[in-house]
Amino acid sequence: MDRFLPDGYTYVVFDLTDYPKFIYDNHSLKEIQSCRNVWFSGIREKYITIPSGRDSEMFIIYFQKGKAYPFVEMPMNELTDFVVDGELVMSNEILNMREKLLECLTVQQKFLYAEEYLTKAFSRKLLTNPFVDYSINQILQNPNQLSINHLSEKVGYSQKHLIKIFKEHVGVTPKVFLKIIRFQKALREIETHKTVNWASIAFESGYYDQAHFINDFKEFSGFTPNQYLKMQSDFANYIAVG
Repeated sequence: MDRFLPDGYTYVVFDLTDYPKFIYDNHSLKEIQSCRNVWFSGIREKYITIPSGRDSEMFIIYFQKGKAYPFVEMPMNELTDFVVDGELVMSNEILNMREKLLECLTVQQKFLYAEEYLTKAFSRKLLTNPFVDYSINQILQNPNQLSINHLSEKVGYSQKHLIKIFKEHVGVTPKVFLKIIRFQKALREIETHKTVNWASIAFESGYYDQAHFINDFKEFSGFTPNQYLKMQSDFANYIAVG
């Protein structure tokens, strides 16, 4: 079992096997949800406990951060921290797409088919809000210096309105999205440093004191930075828990 940490992405997962996969309670590690065929995973504010992936065969589509909204039929904040059947979000056509993926003989064929299908099926819907796009790009490019006050001034929206449309298009508030991006930056810093200096990593990730860094780290991973360091695997967003 692995704990999967918030990374700012939304996913569509095509399970190319016939047996169910499970989501587990983060504390008791008991099964709480089963998933089959195709499922949609919204952006996460909280970590989730999932199977380790051994003996699995999956095709996973990562939407660019904040860019899944045109593909679904509902506000993204209604899907935050949820995993739901793919057809409930993207129509029954997504099940037909799975069948076609099963027919593909190579990974390259799967990629080509998925790109062709999504482009054809959603080309008329791929319109995004330029103010949301600008806000996302600013957060991704300048997570250390950016403030949400400054961001709302730059796009010409009140903070209240920016929060509303950002949640609808991305799934979380700009502040939470910024925290997730800083957390991910911290994970990358941990990966690249042979000797870990927490004060330096906190500063490089956009935090001005270690207390806020530790609080966010525990919120998104369930562990302190030192606990994470002892448990980290080859994949920064996955921690073995069972």
